[in-house]
Amino acid sequence: MPTLNWIGKDAVVKHHKDVPSRLLEPVPKLSCGTTDSGNLIVQGDNLHALKALLPRYAGQVKCIYIDPPYNTGNEGWVYNDNVNSPEIRRWLGEVVGKEGETLDRHDRWLCMMYPRLVLLKQFLREDGAIFVSIDDNEVATLRLLMDEVFGARNFVATALWQKIFSPKNSARHFSEDHDYVVIYARSGDAWKPQLLPRGEDAKARYKNPDNDPRGPWTSGDLQARNYYSEGTYPITCPSGRIIPGPGKGMYWRVSKTNFEKLGKEGRIWWGESGNNMPRLKRYLSDVKDGIVPQTMWFHKDVGHTQEAKKELLELVDFDSSGDVFITPKPTRLIQRVLQIATDPDSLILDSFAGSGTTGHAVLKQNAEDGGKRRFILVEMDEHIARTVTAARVKRVANGYTNAKGQTIDGLGDGFQFCRLSAEPLFAADGQVREDVTFAQLAEFVWFVETGTGFVNKTDSPLLGVHEGRAVYLLYNGILKDQSIAGGNVLTGPVFDILPRFAGPKVIYAAANRMGARAAREGITFKQTPYALEV
Repeated sequence: MPTLNWIGKDAVVKHHKDVPSRLLEPVPKLSCGTTDSGNLIVQGDNLHALKALLPRYAGQVKCIYIDPPYNTGNEGWVYNDNVNSPEIRRWLGEVVGKEGETLDRHDRWLCMMYPRLVLLKQFLREDGAIFVSIDDNEVATLRLLMDEVFGARNFVATALWQKIFSPKNSARHFSEDHDYVVIYARSGDAWKPQLLPRGEDAKARYKNPDNDPRGPWTSGDLQARNYYSEGTYPITCPSGRIIPGPGKGMYWRVSKTNFEKLGKEGRIWWGESGNNMPRLKRYLSDVKDGIVPQTMWFHKDVGHTQEAKKELLELVDFDSSGDVFITPKPTRLIQRVLQIATDPDSLILDSFAGSGTTGHAVLKQNAEDGGKRRFILVEMDEHIARTVTAARVKRVANGYTNAKGQTIDGLGDGFQFCRLSAEPLFAADGQVREDVTFAQLAEFVWFVETGTGFVNKTDSPLLGVHEGRAVYLLYNGILKDQSIAGGNVLTGPVFDILPRFAGPKVIYAAANRMGARAAREGITFKQTPYALEV
C-alpha cells in the first residue's frame, strides 16, 4: 500500500497525545432550549475540543461529517478555503517548529489534518463512518491520508456532489462542477448504509399497462452472461414467433420449467404486440422500501452551492458581503449523509462546523422522520461560532421571520453552547486542578481505563463495569469525607463501604493504604493524577 510522507509528518504523527485535556465550560446565554437536549456546540480549536470531548463521546458517534479547508492556495484567509489562518499558522509554528513557517501549502494542510483525523477515528462506533467533503486540490492526498489513519480496507466510496447547475464560462480550463465526499467506515465489515427513500421519480418507473392485479411493475432482462447449464432453450412468443435461444454468449436467467411457471402466472412481459424478447416483471410491492445509495449526487436531489448561500443568508445577518461563506453546503446535502449513515437515535459529529449546516440538517431530518438524532458541532473561530453557527441553529430551532416577512416555524430542540477551559485538566505541576469536579474527572478516568465515552451517572465511586472489571474513583469527597485518610485515599474502612463487585477491580485514588489486602480483594490500584495519561 502506498504511504504518504511530507515535511512535518514526524512532528504530528503522535501530536494528539501531547494535546492537553481541557474541560468544557457551558455558556448559558449562548445556549438554546433545555440543557439536556443532547446537542452541543463547542467553540475552540478543534484539536483541543476533540481531546476534551473524547472522555464523554469516544466510541459513541455513528456518523462524522467534516468540511475541512479545501486548501486552494489563495493567500488571504477565506473560511473553508485554505490553511492560512493565523490560528493554524501559530499552531504549526509551535508543533512543527521553525520549518512550519515555510512549509508548502500541501505539507501545511497534511500537518493540520493528520492529528485531527486520528482523534476523530476514536469517536466512531464500530458501525460508524466518516464523510469528508473535499475538492480536487487535496482529494488525492486525502485518500492516502485516510488510508493511513482508517485503513485502506475500510474505504467505502467517493461520492461526487454536483455543486453547480450551470457551467462557469469564466473557467480557465474546465468548469469545476463537482466536489467529492470521501467515505470511510470505522470497520468495513460492520458498517452498512441505510437505504435511501424512494423518490417519486423512482416510483414513476413502475407502471401497469396490462392491469396486472399485483400492481405497478417494471421489467428486467431475462438474459445474462453468467453460464447457466439450463439456460439455452427455445421460447415461443404469444404471437407465435419462435426465439431459438438467448443471444450469443448469453443464457436465460431461469430454467425452462421456471420460465413456463412465470408465464402462467403472468410475470413475463412480451411487449404490447406479444412479439418482443421476453422480460421479467419486477413489482413495486416486492422491492425494498428504499434504494441503494449511489455515488452520483445530483443537485436536484441534494442541493447546490447557490441553494446553500440562499439558506444561509435567510438565517444569518452578516455585517457585509465579505463575511458571507464562499462555499457553504446545502442542508439537503448533509441530510443525504444522515439518511445513508444514521439511525433515528444516532449521534453526529462535525468538527469543522462553520455555518452550522450539520446542526440544521440534523434538526430538519428529525422533524421529517421523527428521529431523535443529536449533534456535536465544533467551531474554532469565536466570532463565527457565536454569530453564525449558534445563531443559525438557534433560529432553526426556535423559528424566525424570513426576508419576505413570513413566519417560519421552528423545528424544536436546542443545544448547549460550551467553550474550552483556558487551563487544562492538569496544572503545570501535573496535579489535578482544585476546581475540577468529581463528574469531570470521572469522565476522564473512565476513558483512560476503557477507551470509551462515559455515559453512566456520576453519583457513585463505582463508575461502571467494563469487560468484566469494575472501575472506581475516589476523589473530591464522593464518599462525603475529604480528610487525608478518608474518602480520597484507599483504606480498609473506605473499601468496606464501596459498592460491592465480586470480580476484578481497578481503583483510582490519591494513595493506597490497604497493603496486602488489596491484592486479596482483586484490586489494581492506580494513583491519581500520575496514572491518568492518554
